[in-house]
Amino acid sequence: MDAPKDYMACLLDHGLYNSAQLLGQFLVSSPSGNTETNSNVKAENLMEGIPSKARNLPMHLLMGKLYRNTRHTRAAVNCYKECLRHCPYALEAITAMAELGSSAKEIISLLPQTPSRSGRALSDHLESGRWLQVEAIVGKNDEALMNFEKARSLDPYVVTYMDEYAMLLKKKSEYPKLNKLVHDLLNIDATKPEVFVALSVFWERKDERGALSYAEKLFYAFANYVPHFGNKSIQIDERHVSGYIMKGNLLLSLNRPDAAAVAFRNAQELKPDLRSYQGLVHSYLAISKVKEALYIAREAMKTMPQSAKALKLVGDVHAKSSSGREKAKKFYESALRLEPGYLGAALALAELHVVEGRNGEAVSLLERYLKDWADDSLHVKLAQVFAATNMLQEALSHYQAALRINSQSEAAKKGLDRLEKLMKGVDPDAP
Repeated sequence: MDAPKDYMACLLDHGLYNSAQLLGQFLVSSPSGNTETNSNVKAENLMEGIPSKARNLPMHLLMGKLYRNTRHTRAAVNCYKECLRHCPYALEAITAMAELGSSAKEIISLLPQTPSRSGRALSDHLESGRWLQVEAIVGKNDEALMNFEKARSLDPYVVTYMDEYAMLLKKKSEYPKLNKLVHDLLNIDATKPEVFVALSVFWERKDERGALSYAEKLFYAFANYVPHFGNKSIQIDERHVSGYIMKGNLLLSLNRPDAAAVAFRNAQELKPDLRSYQGLVHSYLAISKVKEALYIAREAMKTMPQSAKALKLVGDVHAKSSSGREKAKKFYESALRLEPGYLGAALALAELHVVEGRNGEAVSLLERYLKDWADDSLHVKLAQVFAATNMLQEALSHYQAALRINSQSEAAKKGLDRLEKLMKGVDPDAP
């Protein structure tokens, strides 16, 4: 029996659980001849010797991190849930759950909903940077944007998580706000990794190669500005994972899926979450590695069994082949049963209906979402379906609605241009 295990056994025998926790933390953080994974497994095995009733908040956080590092995601999520039972304000646990695929509904259900003295539920108070990141990760984009703006109004010099804010502004085509954000961040501290990601986001629309250069610079930022960090700066702060995600997305848009896959794998090694799974799947599909894409998608589903987005990811892979469309349909429908308001799954299922000639079903499905979603992509998809069935006036109406919601929508602009040519009797595909 090796010395650490002897020490741990002795501490547990005497009920010194806090000391046992400190020993576990030491084993994780201290350098040794073992690989990092072996150190995590060893610490994990030792920590499991602490009786569940004796585990406090720091112990559950440590065990969640250990399970996460060794890819035991379901066990990690259970540990983070225990953290929230101990302390609903454990934002580290909330963030980790979101990154591992837990839905906003699931996370909020774990928080006390009884009003506090101020008359507000606890979930209403969580407007810190961590909660903003949670909203961004689980897809509550409008709420996240609103709270990012509140955070900046309270502290104009905040930089942490501003790369997430930049990505959301880009997604919503809020380019004037994105421009101001980048300008402000450069004046606050141009050496922060969040600033390089925000710059990359800003330049993506104008110059994808220029945007990629900023994403690349992120990984050398500290080497240039803080020499003693060297080239290992990316390993110092897990926040850099957003840089890899951004880099991967840019490489995909530049039709470099092999390089994109490397970036997404790097992101996954730092902190596996839904976005890195999605990026890897899309990269593999772009280079026709369907088996690899399906393996990653299934891994995401196993890792995040309660995530509608993970289910959709498996459906996306099956939808790539005509023989897999029925399976894709089942996965999209399962995602919608799990999260009825998930627009991404509805759009994917509608596209499947169109491919198989069920345009009426596609329209019926999409129109159910109109009352709850003011989303340009929803109107664009409806316009495309109507145009395909020669209902040109209805298509025109939806393209115009999409542009009212998002005047920068490239899909709506291109679709409208094509539709106007059709309505004039001109071949839209003519050179």
